[in-house]
Amino acid sequence: MSKSQFRVGISQGIRRADGEMVVPEFDLSPLDNDPLIDCVSLPDTADLDSDTAAGLDAVILMLESVTQKTFETPGRLSLVARFGVGYDRIDVEACTRNAVALAITPDGVRRPVAVSIIMLMLALTSRLMVKDRIAREGATGWARKAQYNGVGLVGRTLGSLGMGNIGTEVFKLAQPFDMHFIAHDPYADGRTAAALGVTLVSLEDLFRESDILSVSCPLSETTRGIVDGPMLELMKTSAFLINTSRGPVVDQTALFETLQAKRIAGAGLDVLEQEPPEDDDPILSLDNVILAPHALCWTDQCMAGNGAADVAAVQSTMGGHSPAHVVNPAVLDTPKFKQRLSEYAKRFGS
Repeated sequence: MSKSQFRVGISQGIRRADGEMVVPEFDLSPLDNDPLIDCVSLPDTADLDSDTAAGLDAVILMLESVTQKTFETPGRLSLVARFGVGYDRIDVEACTRNAVALAITPDGVRRPVAVSIIMLMLALTSRLMVKDRIAREGATGWARKAQYNGVGLVGRTLGSLGMGNIGTEVFKLAQPFDMHFIAHDPYADGRTAAALGVTLVSLEDLFRESDILSVSCPLSETTRGIVDGPMLELMKTSAFLINTSRGPVVDQTALFETLQAKRIAGAGLDVLEQEPPEDDDPILSLDNVILAPHALCWTDQCMAGNGAADVAAVQSTMGGHSPAHVVNPAVLDTPKFKQRLSEYAKRFGS
């Protein structure tokens, strides 16, 4: 193991150990072609183990978990770069305690996820799925088309649970639809909301007033199960729910019961409580829900954008600079992290 190079562990969810790219749009060449960088494959395991982590300066992770056990073996790990913006598998406090920055890729997912939400809104309100089905039935299906009129968007209310990176982008994209905009987010920037014509409301009012309600908040102990039975009871029977964040933000049992009873009009779900679901998961049997395998935003541009952001985070850290989009900014001011950056600057900085 050479300390003369900056060692980067690459998730096998991005590139397999045999060199095959799982995410071909992720351009790793800036790292591979740098003689000062040694890119190695991480073990194909659910958790990043401490012996592996100890010999690396940075890791780029797809789905691997990072816990306090990851840091049991003393080492030099300074950066965890996530491929995406979700970090519910990462123990953020453990990273901070061990002088490790956790970086995410909001620039890569912002537009692709927002487009996915708009797509689900249009598909649900136009009743695209049922119209596709009856169109395939020939004359019999076509004769029933008047039974499946969609819902126009002008004057309807688009609500967002969360108004951060993605929620804000959704409202930007939805401007031409002439809708009313509301959001609930205790951390929302009031000036940004006002500039986009978004009214910030209480959680209860968000569920009561939305015709289309999109969930765009991170999974945390505060948000886990926040979309529960009582909240769903507040929604209009004509309303649609969209979730592209994390499955456990929604109480899926309560949502199933709500959809089965037709107490709301439908749902669009890119995420589920268990992924993949069991074959007999009742949510799969419903005809008023659109499902996707937590990959609706997976486009060439999303993959390339996430990859470029992770590469930039690695290069910044290697050069002795703090990476962008750090989830735990407190770590940047710790003596140990500063010392690591200083040493990297001396060894690799230009």
